[in-house]
Amino acid sequence: MLKGFKEFIMQGNVIDLAVAVVIGAAFAGVVNALVENVLMPMISGLVGFPDFDNFAVVMLNGNAIQFGVLLTQVVNFLLIAAAIYFVVVMPMNKMIEARNRRLGITDEEEVEADVQLLTEIRDIMKAQNTGGAAPNAGGQAPQV
Repeated sequence: MLKGFKEFIMQGNVIDLAVAVVIGAAFAGVVNALVENVLMPMISGLVGFPDFDNFAVVMLNGNAIQFGVLLTQVVNFLLIAAAIYFVVVMPMNKMIEARNRRLGITDEEEVEADVQLLTEIRDIMKAQNTGGAAPNAGGQAPQV
C-alpha cells in the first residue's frame, strides 16, 4: 500500500499539480493585494465609498435583502479577472507571439497543421468504420 502511494506521489503530474497549487496560492495574494489596495481605493476615490454593501438594501418582513453585497462581489470578480488578464494573460500572449515571430511560425501554419491533423484523424476513423484503407500523404496504410 505504501509503495503504491509512493508511486502515485512521484508521478510527474501530481508534483506539477502541487507546484501549481502553491504558486497559485501565492499569486492569489498578489492579485488580492492589487485589487484591495490599489484598484478598490481608486474606485472608492471616484465613487465616494469603498464598497456597495449598503447600496440597494431592501427590507422584507424585517429581513434585509442586500443587493449591494452581490454588487460588491461582482465588482471584485471583474477587477480580479481584469487584473489576471492584464498582468498575466496579455503579457503571456505577447511573449508567445514574439517567440513565434522569432521562430518564424505564423498563425496560418499552426491552423493548417491542426486542420491537416484533424483531416487525417477523420480519414482514419472513416476508414475504420467502412473497413477500407484511409488515404494519407505518405501512401502507406495508417498505423493505428
